[in-house]
Amino acid sequence: MKFWEVLNIKEIISQIPAYKEFMTIEELDESSKKLADEFDSVDLIEIGKSESGHPIYCLKIGEGKKNILFFGFPHPNEPIGSLTVEFLSRYLAENKDFTQNTGYTWHMIKAMDVDGAKLNEGWFKGEFDPVKHSRNFYRPPFHEQIEWSFPIEYKKLKFDTPTQGTKALMKLIDDIKPIFSYSLHNAGFCGVYFYVSKDNKLMCEDFIKLVNDEKLPLHKGEPEMQFNEELYPGIYRSLGVKEAYDFYEADGITISDHIKIGAGSKEYLEEIVGEHCFSLICEMPYVYDKAVGNSELTKFNRRDVVIESITDQKEMFAYVKPIFRKIKKYSDKTTRMYSTVETMIKTYDAELTVSLHHAKTAPSYDRKATVAEVFDSKYNPSFYFLTRFSQLGRLCEEAYAIHQEKKEILELKNELEQWIEIKMNKLMSEINLEIIPIQKLVRVQVGSGLIALKHLSK
Repeated sequence: MKFWEVLNIKEIISQIPAYKEFMTIEELDESSKKLADEFDSVDLIEIGKSESGHPIYCLKIGEGKKNILFFGFPHPNEPIGSLTVEFLSRYLAENKDFTQNTGYTWHMIKAMDVDGAKLNEGWFKGEFDPVKHSRNFYRPPFHEQIEWSFPIEYKKLKFDTPTQGTKALMKLIDDIKPIFSYSLHNAGFCGVYFYVSKDNKLMCEDFIKLVNDEKLPLHKGEPEMQFNEELYPGIYRSLGVKEAYDFYEADGITISDHIKIGAGSKEYLEEIVGEHCFSLICEMPYVYDKAVGNSELTKFNRRDVVIESITDQKEMFAYVKPIFRKIKKYSDKTTRMYSTVETMIKTYDAELTVSLHHAKTAPSYDRKATVAEVFDSKYNPSFYFLTRFSQLGRLCEEAYAIHQEKKEILELKNELEQWIEIKMNKLMSEINLEIIPIQKLVRVQVGSGLIALKHLSK
């Protein structure tokens, strides 16, 4: 029988260590250098540099005729994939026969957005804590994200300013033309869900079984984006910025008027390699409540639930917006933190207005909501809001470092942080929060990648 037909994925993922915390960029780099020094079969390649000049490293393992690509930290607040690559790269190096039998050359990047990842390191160590996570959280605006800053020209949308990390990833894709690309993402507070560029029923059934075997819930709440097409429970068809553009255009909205955004890696990969390639995203939560997997119907109307959630977000936004106005004049406008906060303030109300219009008009909302949808609408947006706008507190810290004579900056920071902590603690008191062991998260990401390769190799 062929290698992939007899592959024992369970046996491989059973060897994943019981990780207790995430690794810093320095630790990841040192581990990669050590692996390359230890094994002649491993090459460590610098594929580019970040905006700050930090090297972006890629591990090259194997000598197969076809290339595949795994990359972690596609967004800087998403560290799980770095440990997925940490484990899998060592497994490949230590098991040369296995690597040879796969028939692939593996290109594996632990961290694409190294600068942004460093700004998240304050919550990487120790047990996951929602308040600590929010206070040390950083996520850039779309136009500074690796995954959403690929060049594109479509209708009125033109984007041609990729980040340094995106340029490095583009160059690598140009050079190796991978037939499989695995972008290693994490969501925050939801169930497990997937994006696939092609519908493969048997593959998707294996994804679902893997999640069930790990006793994790598939995401059954509201989709991440309103236009997501669900193929199977928790599995969506991968879409890009063109589909987003068309979706909002049908509602009379031109997204390029509201959000500065480029294409994703999936779109660029298909442009370079062709439609025969396959892209996978596995979104992993850090924490969850069993309600996210409950599809039972409630007495609540889905439209009403979503509208109430958006209204609550608008009220919270009305609280934080004046704080930014007060702190803006003291801020260093060249920092990454300023850029992300300013962009949020400029675009958040417009994003909510678009979502509200869709919730009020789309026929799909005119039904009873499930338990998962009610939970997702009530708690998930609040969690994300409080986490994203905690970055305003970090902007206050930056401003105070420059203007230590301005005590009002500290007062604004303390007021905001107390408000966020009260809101976050109240939210957490209303749910049955379960923190997922990191080992489980890595097991699902590694297993999903191997499942995809198993089906692609048949």
